[in-house]
Amino acid sequence: MRLPTKEAPELKPSHDFPPTDNEILMETVTRLRSILGRDMDRLTVERTVVGIFFSGVKLSNGDGGICFTPIKEIPEAVCCPSSARAMPNAGRLDGQTVKAYLERMNRGGPLHKALGIAVLNALSATCWRGQIPIAYNLLSGADPVDNHPIPDDAVVVVIGALVPYIRMLKQRGRPFHILEKDPRTLKADEMPFFTPPEKAHACIAAADLIIITGTTLINATLEGILAQKSPHAEAILVGPTASMLPEAFFKRGIQAIGGITVTKPDLLLDTLSQGGSGYHFYGRSAERLVIAQSTAPVSMPLMAASGGQ
Repeated sequence: MRLPTKEAPELKPSHDFPPTDNEILMETVTRLRSILGRDMDRLTVERTVVGIFFSGVKLSNGDGGICFTPIKEIPEAVCCPSSARAMPNAGRLDGQTVKAYLERMNRGGPLHKALGIAVLNALSATCWRGQIPIAYNLLSGADPVDNHPIPDDAVVVVIGALVPYIRMLKQRGRPFHILEKDPRTLKADEMPFFTPPEKAHACIAAADLIIITGTTLINATLEGILAQKSPHAEAILVGPTASMLPEAFFKRGIQAIGGITVTKPDLLLDTLSQGGSGYHFYGRSAERLVIAQSTAPVSMPLMAASGGQ
């Protein structure tokens, strides 16, 4: 059923942490604190896993969240001494406070940032499980691009090697563009759609629909991408990394987010610790979740807010 609506408050950067180049995350921290209050300070991270593809956490209240593991963002991860610098707290993460994770998200390296984002996703699940008043739609078991009408003449840009969306657009039989930092991740039949970095700005500015990987939250490129798009372009953010409260995203022009909701945190973390990816956890320990503006063109059943076990 549709949840009650309430005007979202003006979002301002949190003063709990120093300035960052990713204001979206800091505004989300502020929003979470405004909802959870002192309960947020009492929460700890019961369990942490850093997997090959995704990293995840389980909070002391049972809610879970995950984030893409940014291995390529850690150039020093080539031998034991230098790799140790990428995660100096290894072996001592479980039982630490949520606040400690969020502080490291802003001050630490890529792995700390990924775990902080996983904590934000878990805290967001806590908010939705508490059925807070919201001014947007939550849709379970859905994808933001499913049943999404795309005009034949629309300029579509995919940012990231997003295989399901690239496959869908190839089947559509119309030209589109792929922006990807590492073109080696693309298959031979996908390379004709690859757009080199020097053309990225013009490509984004001309787009009618932009499908963006959630990993742009980790490398702090999302806000720059959104600043370049046309005010009339539709932007959709996808991936388990982007499974958090959406107000800061909507404020910057995102219409819908395709994330996940964790249904069995321990099973999910077990799967990630064994090298699991989305193919292994969808339908078993997590479900797809669409977070959409109430005016977004999504025609799927609404869900009540839900969180961990």
